[in-house]
Amino acid sequence: MFDDLPPDLDRLRTLRVWHALWLHRIDAKIARLERRAAEEEHGRKNRPRPPEWVVEIGIGTRKPPVQVHVGTCHMIGSRRRPVSRDEARRLLAEGLRACTHCQPDTQLHIIDLAGRGSNVRAKSPITLTPERLVRAAWNRTPP
Repeated sequence: MFDDLPPDLDRLRTLRVWHALWLHRIDAKIARLERRAAEEEHGRKNRPRPPEWVVEIGIGTRKPPVQVHVGTCHMIGSRRRPVSRDEARRLLAEGLRACTHCQPDTQLHIIDLAGRGSNVRAKSPITLTPERLVRAAWNRTPP
């Protein structure tokens, strides 16, 4: 029936052992890949939710907070700690800087602190009038 197999019994048994070893290796690899896929799925289902609000922490022994971010912001540095919504609002109201990319102050509805009677003055953007530009060029200081 099959002429491509060796005619003697010893070589046929050797081929059978060799193929059995290969089947064992293939089955072990399949089991590892199935286990890995199950672990990845378990990790995906049980991944903790990112925090809603994050405070970026500065460098130093006291580690003062630097900026408030939305929890999913891609600009958060590696030094951070999650905070609650109330703490994020409090930090922003006390004058901590809001990230310019994710704009947590807008999402927390803290738009204009100066208009609400707060002690913190909102920073107004510098308007570059021709007079300021001339003065800056004359004094060689930024406007």
